Amino acid sequence: MSEQEDKTPQSSKEISSKLIDNPYKEKSSEMFDYEFGGPIGTFLTTVSLPVVLVVLTHFAAEGRVDKEYLLQLLSSPIQFLSSSFDSMKILYCMMGVLAWFLFQVILERLLPCNLVEGAPLKNDPKGKRLTYRINGHLAFWVTLLVVNSFWPSWDGERLIFGRAPLYILYDNYQELALATILWCILLSTYLYIRSFRKGLLLAEGGDSGILVYDFFMGRELNPRWGSFDWKEFCELRPGLIGWMLLNLSFMTVQERKLGYISGSMILVNLFQNIYVWDALYQEKAILTTMDITTDGFGYMLVFGDLAWVPFTYTLQARYLVDHDPGLSPWSLLTILATNCFGYFIFRGANSQKDAFRRDPDAKEVSHLQYLQTKRGTRLLTSGWWGLARKINYTGDWIMGLSWCMVCGVDSIVPYYYAIYFAILLIHRGIRDDQMCQAKYGNDWNVYKNMVPYRFIPGII
Repeated sequence: MSEQEDKTPQSSKEISSKLIDNPYKEKSSEMFDYEFGGPIGTFLTTVSLPVVLVVLTHFAAEGRVDKEYLLQLLSSPIQFLSSSFDSMKILYCMMGVLAWFLFQVILERLLPCNLVEGAPLKNDPKGKRLTYRINGHLAFWVTLLVVNSFWPSWDGERLIFGRAPLYILYDNYQELALATILWCILLSTYLYIRSFRKGLLLAEGGDSGILVYDFFMGRELNPRWGSFDWKEFCELRPGLIGWMLLNLSFMTVQERKLGYISGSMILVNLFQNIYVWDALYQEKAILTTMDITTDGFGYMLVFGDLAWVPFTYTLQARYLVDHDPGLSPWSLLTILATNCFGYFIFRGANSQKDAFRRDPDAKEVSHLQYLQTKRGTRLLTSGWWGLARKINYTGDWIMGLSWCMVCGVDSIVPYYYAIYFAILLIHRGIRDDQMCQAKYGNDWNVYKNMVPYRFIPGII
């Protein structure tokens, strides 16, 4: 379906809508459509996400659900965290996280780039388009080059360059997660305060007038410092590339401990690092996603991009450091085939959609059938998008399941991702369906009759 966008996996989203008066509408009878449980739901989510993140990183290290740790944390979170973590270590980690962020900013600013226009701004009467610096793919390779060959260090007499000491990331995994959480809170607070400056374009979904709700959803649509776009930058750079480095760190430590790198560790690094590379290679594709065009940049996206992705998507690699299941070659081949099947669906569907959006008359997509809507846009009804309305989500989830399968079946902890991602994608499908119903009206009903299945052809 040509109008639905591919989304990078990012923050946990659960939907619940409630209509109430919008305080920002001056004497208007219009109603505000709350999501994620409204102010109460977003408050609980804001408070609980850091706790869930800390708990998951601990569970991955232990290789099991540690109920005692969970109960102690929930009974007195602040006291438990203050007694469990060294404040000076957290401060050093905050400095490290800031340095990492600034390094990626420098790459974004200085590396050669393509200047690409985004989608027309929805709330701008002139349909203005923002220009973005697209060089994430180059930043990916430059980062790898620096980490593997040009990491600076002082040997007591002179400056030398070599491989970065990645084991430090393993040694400080939880502390880095907590430091990142603190930066996310600070950045979200700054973004909320600055959103009250005059003349800024606000996101419709983050302009309710309720502080806790707007803080979570994000008030300003595209916060920028000059040409530096906070939201587009954070969507892919620090979090996704950081995810890759954490995985490489865990692989390095496993080799030190075992004397070799296991098949499971090789596969999870291969799968996830290709996933990260693919997202950065296709960077301009995110410019038409809901995250960029519709959602404000607040705590939801800040936390998801910078903390949730790098520290929960690495749980499988962290688990394998100390709890590798020693899978047989046949098991590993089966998992490899599962991942390739998921990638074939995911990339095939998204590439077809992007090609059709760029030029419907191009040779590779000119044969596809579509529904012409009254809005003037076209909805694909054949090819990948004739099989299911969210066929790309299905491929994405299959890939995610293969990441979990490399950890065997001794613990449910590594399967957190498959469970969470299924909930997330179902929620996104429902949310997109509601938005498209409002956008296309009866055309959407006609389209759903032509493509009746959402995820799996013939089933659901």
